[in-house]
Amino acid sequence: MTIQVEQTRARKRQWGSERRSEPLSIMHPRPSASKIMWGRLAMLATVLFWLSYVLTTIVREFIENPSGFRFTMEAIGYLIVVTFLTFSAFMYLLARQGALYRFRDHVRVPRAELDRHFRDYDSAVTVLVPSYAEEPAVVRGTLWSAALQEFPNVSIVLLVDDSPHQANDSDRERLAATLRIPGEIESALEAPRARFAAAREELGAERAGGVSLERRHVEELAADYEYAAVWLEEMAADEPMEDHVDEFFIDQVLMALASELRLNLLALNASLDQREYPDIDRVFEMRRRLELTFTAKLTSFQRKKYASLSHEANKAMNLNSYIGLMGRNWREEETANGVVLRETADASDADLAVADSPYLLTLDADSLLLRDYCLRLVYYLEEPGNERVAVTQTPYSSFRGAPTRIERIAGATTDLQHILHQGMSYYGATFWVGANAVIRKRAIEDIVEIENIGGFEIATYIQDRTVIEDTESSVDLGTHGWTLMNYPERLSYSATPPDFGSLVVQRRRWANGGLLILPKLWDQVRERKFRRERILMRELWLRINYMASIAWASFGLLFLLAYPYDSRLLSPVVFLAALPYFLAMGADLRACGHRFSDILRIYGFNLVLLPVNLAGVLKSIQQALTGEKIPFVRTPKVKDRTAAPVLYVVVPYLIIAFSLLTLVRDVYAQNWGNALFAAFNATLAAYATVVYIGIRNSFVDTWLGIVSWLYVDKKAPAVTEKPVVDPNKPIDWSSILYHGDRRLNRDLRGKNDRRRRVGRR
Repeated sequence: MTIQVEQTRARKRQWGSERRSEPLSIMHPRPSASKIMWGRLAMLATVLFWLSYVLTTIVREFIENPSGFRFTMEAIGYLIVVTFLTFSAFMYLLARQGALYRFRDHVRVPRAELDRHFRDYDSAVTVLVPSYAEEPAVVRGTLWSAALQEFPNVSIVLLVDDSPHQANDSDRERLAATLRIPGEIESALEAPRARFAAAREELGAERAGGVSLERRHVEELAADYEYAAVWLEEMAADEPMEDHVDEFFIDQVLMALASELRLNLLALNASLDQREYPDIDRVFEMRRRLELTFTAKLTSFQRKKYASLSHEANKAMNLNSYIGLMGRNWREEETANGVVLRETADASDADLAVADSPYLLTLDADSLLLRDYCLRLVYYLEEPGNERVAVTQTPYSSFRGAPTRIERIAGATTDLQHILHQGMSYYGATFWVGANAVIRKRAIEDIVEIENIGGFEIATYIQDRTVIEDTESSVDLGTHGWTLMNYPERLSYSATPPDFGSLVVQRRRWANGGLLILPKLWDQVRERKFRRERILMRELWLRINYMASIAWASFGLLFLLAYPYDSRLLSPVVFLAALPYFLAMGADLRACGHRFSDILRIYGFNLVLLPVNLAGVLKSIQQALTGEKIPFVRTPKVKDRTAAPVLYVVVPYLIIAFSLLTLVRDVYAQNWGNALFAAFNATLAAYATVVYIGIRNSFVDTWLGIVSWLYVDKKAPAVTEKPVVDPNKPIDWSSILYHGDRRLNRDLRGKNDRRRRVGRR
């Protein structure tokens, strides 16, 4: 459970927050030959320095100064920790190098080729937007960014996972406002859509009749492009701008589309001035593009209205419930258990007709897409040679202009992850990230699992066994011979938690589940070897690092912080082995518009998140031992601050205190290497605690945690006797007929006993 701390005014821009609000370019800059060369040297240096440490420190100590059992175990343990951390650093450099190769080789598909490919396109894409307890304004921006995609036959479904029966007025109003959004957007698009559709039909009829292109056709097209640009500009002018996400929506979704339309208008006016016109096929393509931009079908769906669908509280089953209905007609039937859906072959008898489509676009309710996201990714899936690509995505980037320091630094780590995911695709080690993706529906039909629960068929396309369902589904798809690919452009953006409490929820979920999925990776390897596929070691290294590095890095850092290792094990060579990693990260941060010094801030950021990551890893171990699913907790996306659990607030202060204690102890022992490391950790942990958590917020969250422990909801007393049933209450005959006697025989015995007693009186 998360606690929202109400703020009386809008969130202030903090000192040290991000001033720049312009996003990075869609296309990654082409890396120079020297940058690629330095990347290779960085990987080589990391390996050589690690080998040097093993030989000059560990092996030499064993040979020249044989010691007792304790030193031997310390040396082995320290070497294991250093090796795992160095391995993760090397994987960063390897993935980064792959990204550089992809950015160097990527060539953008020209707009005219996209228009030609989709000129007579008759397939469709269904955009699924899972939503739970979201602010209506957040959902509205996401739906608008999907509705303005320039793609034929876009159907957008808002999957509202809130209970249809809300307990208080504010929640009911929020739910009602959310459900109104699809209809409001569809109504707003109707006027321009109708205008552009009529013009396209008229031109299509003339084109089919053999009419040659005339000047009036270009003039009418130019007038419609100007109308569309003005429509978007007027909408942008009316949009509220309360934060940096609103600014991005206005500038990059609305105004950027208007700007591109005006660029086409400029070209059309130039052709009119020069009396040289595009051919009629190109004019028709441009008309069709204009119509498609303003055409979208939007609906909403609530799975919790139906007793026959899964009510598991996670995003995966929200998606699975709707995907399982696609391509069929359904009739609603009232039962004692609630409304259930029955499939019907008669479309006229259906209460719910769910259209099918070859592609799905899953989109988190706090994400925004740029205008040609869908167009370019579907084009990629349909290119020759990509028939077995199941999922393609652009790993999301962070919104710029973050008003809080923690959102800025969390956004910096998000931008680094974007680069790493692009590089993992170079080695065939792509993972589905989850915030946005275009999915080939036939692929997830290959991995579907069907089970019968309570008499109803429940289809699981996207696994919900762990809280990182996209990672597990990536492995499942690979086992069935499918691949995944990250598109090497920046076309999607997603919100970053603005406070420590919401960040705790997100990062604890990210740290949970990777260890549970590792056995599935070995199953995939065996299956691929059976198919005689070539599996490179670097792909396996990257996949293992992605799923398990949080575990070994968290425990490794814990050992380095807590255990007083012998000073003979310390060596400057260990620092030199990590130096290429930090230098490369600093260079990547600068390339993403951040600061080189953010490498220190990220280190402190990871220190305060150490208990969060450890908690996620321990939850994975708990699930492995008990077999019980870990509840899915969504990242809060609200305007108010989310209070952090007491444990995650207090532990960073304990890290600071213990580091200071270690510093004093090592200074007295003249163990200068350990003392320097302790001072470094204490300084950065203190900085991160003050800057990212906050002293005042620490007191508030601790107090709220203590209060929540002391004051608990009053529980109903345990029932030790037969329940008292009103003898005048009529028998629920529909429940008896639906459920049978098993569930109600206890109540019926009570009623019959009371009736017999009444008769005897």
